[in-house]
Amino acid sequence: MADLPPDRDTKDSPHPDTGARRRRGPLAGAPRWVKVFGIIAVVLVLLFVISHLAGGGMGGHAP
Repeated sequence: MADLPPDRDTKDSPHPDTGARRRRGPLAGAPRWVKVFGIIAVVLVLLFVISHLAGGGMGGHAP
């Protein structure tokens, strides 16, 4: 088996075929729906905590 050439791709060097710079790491962050779901979950948890701190309790049926 032939030895592979050394890895010459670095963040700053252009791609040998196209001259374009190569990107390292993920192309993008989390999908938009994941971010929206996370924001909604955080808001609901904050509302729950604020409700309890304000004396709202669990909203049970007992007097």
